[in-house]
Parts: sequence; C-alpha cells; structure tokens
Amino acid sequence: MALPRVLITRSAHQSSALAEELRALGAEPVMVPAIELTEPTSFAVLDDAVARLEVFHWVLFTSANAVEAFAKRAGGRLKSVQKVAAIGPATARAVEAAGLRVDLMPVQAVAESLVEALQPFLHQQDGSVTRFLLVRAEVAREYLPDALRQRGAVVTIAPAYRNVIPEGSVVAIQELFRARETWPDVITFTSSSSATNLLALLEVAGSELPAEVLRVSIGPVTSRTLEDAGYPPDAEAKTSTIPELALAVIQVLASGNTDK
Repeated sequence: MALPRVLITRSAHQSSALAEELRALGAEPVMVPAIELTEPTSFAVLDDAVARLEVFHWVLFTSANAVEAFAKRAGGRLKSVQKVAAIGPATARAVEAAGLRVDLMPVQAVAESLVEALQPFLHQQDGSVTRFLLVRAEVAREYLPDALRQRGAVVTIAPAYRNVIPEGSVVAIQELFRARETWPDVITFTSSSSATNLLALLEVAGSELPAEVLRVSIGPVTSRTLEDAGYPPDAEAKTSTIPELALAVIQVLASGNTDK
C-alpha cells in the first residue's frame, strides 16, 4: 500500500523538520517550496535601528527568519537589546539560539494574541510611551503594528527579508499537478505567503488547485488566507507548530476525508 503523499510548501531550508515529522507518522513528504527567502529591497531601516538599539524598549520578532536576519545584521550590537517578544515557540528558539532572552511569548502564535500580551507594556513606568522595533518580512500583515499604534505605542517596522516565489518550482508544480495520479493527497500551508505563492505558482504553471486534494493549515491567519482565496482548509493545527501540523495531516487522512 502506497504511503500518502504530502506536499510541503515551506522554503527549502525550513522543510526538513516537517518532512521528518511526516515520515515518522507514516507519510511521504513531497517538497516543492512556494517560498524563497531573499534580502529586503533595502536594509536601511534595519541598519538604522541596529545603530540605535538602545532607544527601543522592545524588539518584536514574528518569525525565526526575522531573528536570523536581525542577528546577522546586528552582530555585536545584540547586547544593546533590552527586551524581546517572540510570537511563538519556533521564533523563541531562534531568539535563544542568537544568544538573546525571550521576555514574552503570547498564548497563541498569532499577532492578535501578541498584541494582548503586550498590553501591559505599552507605557513605561514614568508614563512615556513604549518604543517597539518590529523586525519582520518586507510584506506582512499590518495588524500588529497598527494595533500597537492605536493603543499609543511607537512602532518602527524594520524589513529583514522578503518572501519571493522560487523560479525553479514552476516546473515541479507543473509535473506534480499534470494528472490526477500525480497529485499529492495533502498540501500543508505554513504561512499566508506559502498559500498565496502556491496559488500563484499554479497559475503560472497553467494548473489549478484540485478541490480533491486536502488542505491543512498551520494556524488561523493562514486559514483565513486560504478561505479568502476560495480554498478553505480541511484541517488546522491545534497550535501553530510543526509537530501539530504533521499530526493534523495524519488525522485528516485518517478521517477518510479523501473524496471531497
């Protein structure tokens, strides 16, 4: 009996952890990245922020990629970071690997939860407003900075990287979706960008996302992106982590929902 095939759309350097989880659970990972990480259009804002890290009360990270890019640009200036908030466990691990301490992590790995967790820290003890440095992708949801600003905080957004569509993935997508017998059983989506970019890849490849292929999302924000695009997920990870995403894949396969 053939193993169920699961398409992983993460960037190439991030796909191994999910692939290992899926193999351990009895699935065959198929890796075609819908995202490739590259430098932002300009490092000017990030470099300026690094040069004056002392003025920021908090540095906010919403992805491990942002942490890694920040640490590379900051170098010895990392010691000037005051407090750090990480949106979730994977980001927190990257923060610690960079030699920084995580001072705050929300209950859920979504911007809405991070805003609530930061609520008590919007002002300093002397009543002055808190200055946040948000290190993130060049294009990202604006909810986090907008919500903090609406609550009176000062937020500087420093792009650290861009998510782009890998050119080499077009041919792989064409081959994968050329006929029903080559389709994967499940597609995993680990971010809104992976969802948007996969749909763009399919369009370039002259294909469409078959309704029969199961879709599993890592969390509510990614699920909303899929819903807005007309492809609501068949399952969502209980928490926004790779192990829970892999488990959600196996559970949706076990539910027998393979003939939608």
